[in-house]
Amino acid sequence: MSKPSGASFTRRAPDIITEELVAVLSSKASFEFKPLFDILLLNLRERNAASGGEEMLRLRSYEKLQGLVSQGAVSRKVVGVTKKYKGVAPRMAALSAEMKVLRKEWDLRASAKAAAAAR
Repeated sequence: MSKPSGASFTRRAPDIITEELVAVLSSKASFEFKPLFDILLLNLRERNAASGGEEMLRLRSYEKLQGLVSQGAVSRKVVGVTKKYKGVAPRMAALSAEMKVLRKEWDLRASAKAAAAAR
């Protein structure tokens, strides 16, 4: 039996946390998670996108960071109990370009939807 045609997948907005992680990790510096999260939190608050509580945001950020590590976009160096994260330049550049295209498409779609609603 097939699904009814009315139920369809709706595309979600671009992931702001991953965008900010890519922006921060695109620098040549390496970060431990706590300082990285502090920078991320400041950037998200500037964009007015830090909602859901700081602990939940910390968990989501760590999950997104581990996803980037598993993709090979971020390298993790473990020294004793300290873990340092650093962006892999070629992969970060490609990821950043993909996200810019996705954000541009999303913004165009949103502005077209707003213009249609205003008519």
